[in-house]
Amino acid sequence: MEVGSRLKEAREAKGLSLDSLQETTKIQKRYLKAIEDGNLHILPGKFYARAFIKEYANAVGIDPAELLQEYKEEIPKTENDEEVQYSRIQRTRKDNNQDKNSKVFSVIPTIIVVLLIIGIFFVAWFLIKQSMEDSNSTSPQKQDENEIIINNPEDNKQDNKDNDEQKNEDESKEGEGDQSKDQQEQEKAKQPELRLDEEASSGTKSTFNLLNATDEVTVTLEASGETWLDVNDEKNESLYSGMLTSEDTPMELEASKAEQLYFNIGNASALTININGVELNYPVDPNENVVQKIWVNLQEQSE
Repeated sequence: MEVGSRLKEAREAKGLSLDSLQETTKIQKRYLKAIEDGNLHILPGKFYARAFIKEYANAVGIDPAELLQEYKEEIPKTENDEEVQYSRIQRTRKDNNQDKNSKVFSVIPTIIVVLLIIGIFFVAWFLIKQSMEDSNSTSPQKQDENEIIINNPEDNKQDNKDNDEQKNEDESKEGEGDQSKDQQEQEKAKQPELRLDEEASSGTKSTFNLLNATDEVTVTLEASGETWLDVNDEKNESLYSGMLTSEDTPMELEASKAEQLYFNIGNASALTININGVELNYPVDPNENVVQKIWVNLQEQSE
């Protein structure tokens, strides 16, 4: 029995239609039909052929690992020259980062020593200056025996008036500073924020809430390589479906009317998602789990 026939037989045994299976796996119906008919060449590539077969198997209650092992001669393998080259590039970047980090750490002790020396000089200068001021303030000044001091009451009144005006001016500036600080904090609190809903997330399936959302919602997609991507709203209406490449990006999707967005990502390591200028950080390492499913609630929520 071929792998497609095996999956089709399991689906029919569970009483599932291709439409309901499409809703469960978020894989287009024509790809599910191609798997059942054994037309794996129709799928976007070898990598997606294996990923789609695993999703199909999970949905009909078959162990994906056992299925892939049983039909390993029939299912295309993903090991190719591009993946080998990608691994080499990753290792080269990692080595370069380690070299840069080691150079930075080697400079840190020198910086610390310089800062300590500057601090010592500053403390010594401050102590010397303080000592000189104390000495001048404690030295008695000899008053001329013939000097006559006359205190004018009007001068005292003027000094008090000047002091009161200066005090009022300082208090006014302090009040303006506090008000400006409060305004900055309020503006900061109104900034949009993507927050992970840990209770609703599990494995590579994650749920985010967009806090401080506005009426206008724009999704910006940037791809550094090829990735299969489905973007649907809460009514399962497609905003984008297909193979996304670096030549297609940056791509903007208008989602102001949606209350929830669903992202079915085939290669998360090559895709960056921004919603209203806020980058979505994958909660699961995209280099280890390239296939990820993410829901984003877009209701006008606040902290």
